[in-house]
Amino acid sequence: MAETLFISDLHLDGARPHIIELFLEFLRDHACHADALYILGDLYEYWIGDDDPAEALQPTVEALAQLSSRGIATYFIHGNRDFLIGREFARRSGCRLLPESAVIDLYGEPTLIMHGDTLCTDDTAYQAFRAKIRNPIVRRILLSLSVNLRRKIAERLRGKSKEATGAKTTEIMDVNPQAVEEMMRKHRVWRLIHGHTHRPAVHQLEIDGSPATRIVLGDWYEQGSVLRCTPDGYRLISFT
Repeated sequence: MAETLFISDLHLDGARPHIIELFLEFLRDHACHADALYILGDLYEYWIGDDDPAEALQPTVEALAQLSSRGIATYFIHGNRDFLIGREFARRSGCRLLPESAVIDLYGEPTLIMHGDTLCTDDTAYQAFRAKIRNPIVRRILLSLSVNLRRKIAERLRGKSKEATGAKTTEIMDVNPQAVEEMMRKHRVWRLIHGHTHRPAVHQLEIDGSPATRIVLGDWYEQGSVLRCTPDGYRLISFT
């Protein structure tokens, strides 16, 4: 049966080798049977540029390339931690890079897919930082720095992010309902799939009198989280 898989927020890091192994197992034993795999951002804890050797992460790039070589379409949307992934990564991994929001035909249902951080509009501090760090000029400046300096900056930003997260309420860090509705109206869809919030769930809502669905993917900090879609329906599953 046709099958499409969605994952996000793996935050793969050499400091958590068991999750890297879990991802490799997922590609080898599960994704290899799918028609397509969509990675909706934050595949890595941080990615400082395609020129970074990142030895602990290379097996994941190679495994993605093997998956692609078997004819399984693999797509990637940037997250807030790996927005510096570029064309060289795409070439080596076989992943096709998508814009930050895209509408796909998922077994006859137009479906909007995105990382989801832009929906968290109540977190104004984060949105302001995002606007600065994702500026093309800032991106070029970052990539012009040495790998070692970029790594130090990433580590510092990661530390600040953890501090900031600990000081924010859960409501602020979740998506804004109005932002969700506006995004779905803009793209004229009744189904949205995203990650970022680490709160896996299926939300039923109503937009302009019509039923709509928002599916949130889970993170991979303690276990694997996958959305499995077939022509018969969809299911959020977890595995260890």
